[in-house]
Order: sequence, then C-alpha cells, then structure tokens
Amino acid sequence: MRVVDLRSDTLTRPTASMSRAMAEADVGDDVFGEDPTVNRLEEMAADRMGKAAALFVTSGTMGNLVSLLVHCARGEEIILGGSAHTYFFEQGGSAAVGGIHPRTLTNQTDGKLALADIEAAIRPDNVHFPRTRLIVLENTHNLCNGHPLDTDYMKAVGALARRHGLKIHVDGARIFNAAAALDVPVATLASEADSVSFCLSKGLGAPVGSVLCGSQDFISEARRARKILGGGMRQAGVLAAAGIVALEEMVERLADDHANARRLAEGLAEMPGVSLDPDQIRTNIVYFEVNRPDMTTPELVQRLDDKGARMLPVGTGRIRAVTHYHISSEDIEYVLGIAANILK
Repeated sequence: MRVVDLRSDTLTRPTASMSRAMAEADVGDDVFGEDPTVNRLEEMAADRMGKAAALFVTSGTMGNLVSLLVHCARGEEIILGGSAHTYFFEQGGSAAVGGIHPRTLTNQTDGKLALADIEAAIRPDNVHFPRTRLIVLENTHNLCNGHPLDTDYMKAVGALARRHGLKIHVDGARIFNAAAALDVPVATLASEADSVSFCLSKGLGAPVGSVLCGSQDFISEARRARKILGGGMRQAGVLAAAGIVALEEMVERLADDHANARRLAEGLAEMPGVSLDPDQIRTNIVYFEVNRPDMTTPELVQRLDDKGARMLPVGTGRIRAVTHYHISSEDIEYVLGIAANILK
C-alpha cells in the first residue's frame, strides 16, 4: 500500500549525496577538536547564522539545554512561551538538569510573545525573586502552525532585552523555514540572538544533529556544557558530513514544502467538519481540528492511517501534518483524496 507519512519532517531518510558524504567523510576525534568534517560544518553554520562560532550537538533538545546552562545559573529565570518546544516537549530539562526556573507567558496565535508581557515578566531586583536572565523564542513556532517570527519583531525583542540587560536564545529548529517564508537571509533572523540553535534533521533532511551558534566565548562554555550532558562525540564527521550536504543542497528547496503544506491546508479546509484557516499556514506545518459528532480525532487519524495517510494527533482534537522533501505535490493530492472519502 502506498503510504504518505506526514507525521513529522524528522522522518526523512538521507539523500543519496548525504549517504555518499557520510561514507567518505574525513574524520578525527571531535572531543580533541580534530574532526575536520565537524569543524567544517561548524564553520559553515556559524557563517550562515552570522555568528562567530558554532557547536555540533546531537539534537535540538541538547542544543537548547546547553544554551540555557550557559546563559543561566541555578535558581535564575528564563522567560518563554507556555507553548514553546523547550518548555512543552523537552522533559523540563532546564529545571531538572539546570535548576533554572521557567516563567511562562501565553503565546500569541503567531507564536510571538507580546512585548508588554515580556517586559511585565522581568523580575525586579528583590531578594524574594529569581533573577531574570534570558528570553527564549522559537522560530518557526511548532505549536502555532509553524509560524515564522519576522525581522521587525526580533528587533523589538532585541531592543527590549538590551534595555534590561537580558540575553536572547532562539530555538531555531526550523529557522531556515522561517527565512524561506519571509524571504530574508537566515542571519537576519538570528542577528538579535545571543545564541541560536537549528536542526539539521528536520526540514533540512539530515539523519542526526543540530548546531548551536553564538560568540566564541559562548561556544567555549557550550562545549563544556555539552560534555557534561554526554554529548562529546568522537569521529562525528560521519554525521556532520550529512549536515554539510543539508546546508549546501536542502535549504533552497524549502519553499516547495511550504507550497505543499498550503495546498494541503486549502484542500482540508473545504471538507465538512474541518476547522482550519489556510492563511495561517506559512511554512511546512499544518494543524487542523475536526468537529464531527460521528467521528473522534483518534478515529479519524486511524482511518487515515489505514488508507495510507499518516498524520499525528496532538493533544485533544488537533491533528498535525508536516511536509518535507519526501512529500510531492502528487502525494498531497493523494492524501486529500483519502481524507475527502473519509469525511464526505
């Protein structure tokens, strides 16, 4: 049976050029800084983000946690959205590992934190309160329809942070999707961040890894934090080689994923009982709700799966579909046909 898997863009398999690069990678011991392929990937990533240095890590979760450990001491506070991936999906690592207190704000529908809310959440210097150290943003914002945070907003948050002596970390797991959707250089979106992480294994299609970027001093400390988390890798160039191919070959095609997601959203929105605004779909993530007295969300997901259209139930009543380089425009029409037959 033909299967179109839209559960996540983490499901991609390496391209042929990635597999060749991995097989032929020149490697060394990365903990000693002697893996030339890792070093090249880190230099490329730092250059793309407009930062001085970078660090290859195993995952976006590790990249985010390493950043928090560098920016904050135990008992200090971060400000972030209650729907942020760092808060919602990373097992409370900031508190469990770092002793860092999260101050959550309500995300707007486009993933932003209202500037007034951020400012109001910053703690005064008082013995009763933790010290506010860091603002954490997510670009694109997963739970908010993969919405990108635009340049003007990033500049406004940057100015606010500087006024209060705070740092900014951007969880940029899909920041290249944001740059493609906004038609701006990715370094522009990262320019206000003191640190930014991005995933090689989501929209860019590599099998493993994320990269954390920042100043030389920040990355020096991040390397120590990575080590204590067990993230010191040896001949990691085998993995970094695929990341290099991802940066060289997979960025320019992200607009195709966005177009496929928009077509999927438009088709679903026409179906009875589906709640979805296609105009909210800016990148490769589509969330929708189905309000049908004759069918629960888990039942719909299972029926779609039985016919070869895989999607992900999220919470109560929401379904997520994510496009990626394995998904063609023909696949989208196939999925819409299955959904139409089930929902007619």
